[in-house]
Amino acid sequence: MVAVLLVATSPKPTPRPALGDVPPVDTGRRPALPPYPRRQGLGPWATFVHAWNGLIHTVVHQRNMRIHLVSGVLVGLVGSGIPLGLAEKVTLIFCVLLIFFAEILNSALEQLVDLIIQQYDDKARLAKDAAAAAVLVLAAGTVVIFAAVLVANWSTISSRVPQIARQVALGVPLTVCHAGLLLARRKPVALDLLLFGGATGLWLATAARTQSPVFSALTYLLVVVAAASALERRRLAKAATAAGP
Repeated sequence: MVAVLLVATSPKPTPRPALGDVPPVDTGRRPALPPYPRRQGLGPWATFVHAWNGLIHTVVHQRNMRIHLVSGVLVGLVGSGIPLGLAEKVTLIFCVLLIFFAEILNSALEQLVDLIIQQYDDKARLAKDAAAAAVLVLAAGTVVIFAAVLVANWSTISSRVPQIARQVALGVPLTVCHAGLLLARRKPVALDLLLFGGATGLWLATAARTQSPVFSALTYLLVVVAAASALERRRLAKAATAAGP
């Protein structure tokens, strides 16, 4: 009987509020933040757009990423001009994409550290240096692998001198056009169009006799990324001019 009375008189547990109904609480360390707004558009296309914007943002604001893009074009030209084995192709493509991934991750980490740390902190510097060192190690390893592939296929390279000479004659100006699109300087619209058109025409000439459609596709994809970064840089410059001093 006593147990029944205790159960009947015990207070009922207070139901927990649903997520999002709890107002932000000020802890005293920083102002209370409002609930994070729900992102508009969660479909596959919206996800792709967000990822693409992150890639172009990294290219526009990170000089090292632009250097990696130019290096990727050189690797693509070599892969499309020399008949390589499947293992060598996969290794080179994986190395190039891994460096891109590491540089994008490094950029995201730098932005996160700057968001959290509003003043100089030696630990924040060490975190940025360690992330940059990871990219450096990957880049150095890729150079070593690239050199090893060239040395292993030197007999093939030496027996295809006319084809290699043609690839160099087309690839060097293509790389120059690609690098011109990546320049972090204000350029006339006509110059950007000329660089993109020149890169496209030269790429078509190299793709006509390519040894690997995959490497040719990778090369032109990097040209498209460079053109998109030039458009984004122009949009940012126009927005800064409209905002005024």
